Amino acid sequence: MTEVWRLPATEVASLVRSRKASAVEVARDALARLDAANPAINAVVDHRPEETLADAARVDAALARGEDLPMAGVPVTIKVNVDQKGFATTNGLRIQKDHRATEDNPVVANLRKAGAVIVGRTNTPAFSLRWFCRNSLHGHTKNPWDPRITPGGSSGGAAAATAAGIGAVGHGTDIGGSIRYPAYACGIHGLRPTLGRIPAWNPSLPDRHIGGQLMAVSGPLARTIADVKLGFDAMCARDVREPWWVDAPMSGPPAPKRAALCVKPEGMPTVSEVEAALRDAARRLERAGWTVEEVALPPLREPARLQAMLWLAESRRGLNKAFAAEGDPDASFVYAQMEALCPEPDLFGFMDALQARVGFVRDWMTFFETWPIALCPVSAELPFPDQLDVESPEAFRRVIDAQLTQVGLPLMGLPGLTVTTGLVGRTPVGVQLLAGRYREDLLLEAGAAIEAAGVPATPVVPARG
Repeated sequence: MTEVWRLPATEVASLVRSRKASAVEVARDALARLDAANPAINAVVDHRPEETLADAARVDAALARGEDLPMAGVPVTIKVNVDQKGFATTNGLRIQKDHRATEDNPVVANLRKAGAVIVGRTNTPAFSLRWFCRNSLHGHTKNPWDPRITPGGSSGGAAAATAAGIGAVGHGTDIGGSIRYPAYACGIHGLRPTLGRIPAWNPSLPDRHIGGQLMAVSGPLARTIADVKLGFDAMCARDVREPWWVDAPMSGPPAPKRAALCVKPEGMPTVSEVEAALRDAARRLERAGWTVEEVALPPLREPARLQAMLWLAESRRGLNKAFAAEGDPDASFVYAQMEALCPEPDLFGFMDALQARVGFVRDWMTFFETWPIALCPVSAELPFPDQLDVESPEAFRRVIDAQLTQVGLPLMGLPGLTVTTGLVGRTPVGVQLLAGRYREDLLLEAGAAIEAAGVPATPVVPARG
């Protein structure tokens, strides 16, 4: 058996469940791909082949007992900011390099229960803070398409690994675009689920403050929409340790095939290449029977401001001391720029932000009654030159201005899906789909229609800089 790593997760699971291939054989192939591709991109920063093969053997044994495993033998990666038993939850930090988890985060446990086999842990910037992927502990992750552009962040390692064929599904987290942007930058798909869809909690660390609780989610990245759905379905399984988890149906009532196209939400400085990708995606939807009209979206700019304020409120209450202790120059610079753009709130300002959030959720959910899907940019620009955000305060402002749709959406706890649509030269480009709460089924349906009219995604051989 050769090059199973090229196959989508759905095909791998089918092969293993039908016993045409063993999970151990698939795991060996995945580890060989990791050894071949990872040196050029530094996406996986911790892995133990002996544990991977032992986990795969347990999957084969479970199948022999007749157990139903929807992700049987599928190689996956896990981001280093969530607990995986026996591994350090580093979050890209030297001060957490020995912080070992004694039990799995629910999202990790759910992937295991579905039969997935973990092949490695993927890189993130320090504190999972940026849309770039470099830290002082694990080093610099490169984009497999072009090392001169960012692989995205904070799930840059997950996206780069998945794009390069190191695992068929990558685990990521998203509080401000950290799934959606790396998927965009690396030419794959990535789903930010609704708040409460996927149980996720780090037993080894304190609970987050309310900003993180309301906005941070885990979700899948993959090279096909079907694989995104496979990973998403597995991650959603019930776990009572997550108080925000909601037992919502995986599919909602029928909705009209109507999509709202917005190229420049609230004056977003969308470049021509991104606009072309959006209009191409709109035409793909129309050919698949959708009605697409160009309309304005509900607010994102004020939600983005409040998102940053709520996130920084958490950081300013103790995490700022960790920034100083870590001394990572990238994280320190970015944090300083964010503080300069976001004045510290008083108690009433904090309360006002939470009150305003309710109104924005209402606005968006009302909008989705007419337009079940919104089609908008992931970013106003093509993937940035690598490390652009730390070049200067002006460069940082350019970056954050381009990321409006990523930062604004999490305040409302809404889902978003990045769909890759092709390349501009060797630079990936894609679009973002938005939907109402717990309507990931609509996102996946529309995403599949866009995907079907394009070039099938296959793993890329990492470029060397």
